[in-house]
Amino acid sequence: MTEAPQKKPLLEVIQTGEEDDETCRTFVMHNEDHTLGNSLRYILMKSADVQFCGYSIPHPSETKINFRIQTNGKPATEVLKKGLEDLKKLCQHVQKTFEHSMLEYKESHPEDAEMVEDT
Repeated sequence: MTEAPQKKPLLEVIQTGEEDDETCRTFVMHNEDHTLGNSLRYILMKSADVQFCGYSIPHPSETKINFRIQTNGKPATEVLKKGLEDLKKLCQHVQKTFEHSMLEYKESHPEDAEMVEDT
């Protein structure tokens, strides 16, 4: 009987340096690229809790990013979680605004209804 292959987690924490220091962490995000890396870095760098934040892609053929966070005292995992939540809210706002604008355009330009596909 063969065992099913182990699924790789979407998020891993790499221990670098002292294990007790929760303010510095490197996270590996699998199946992600610059889209999430740069957006999340931008959101986190706006936080007063963040001292340093950056990401790298180890190799162009790999679909993962290494994401480093150093904070001013808060645990890096909490800061990452808040950053992901803030990014999600921002994306939801952009989507809602886009859908509202499309609806307004369709209502004000009925002659273009065939040209504008439903979203």
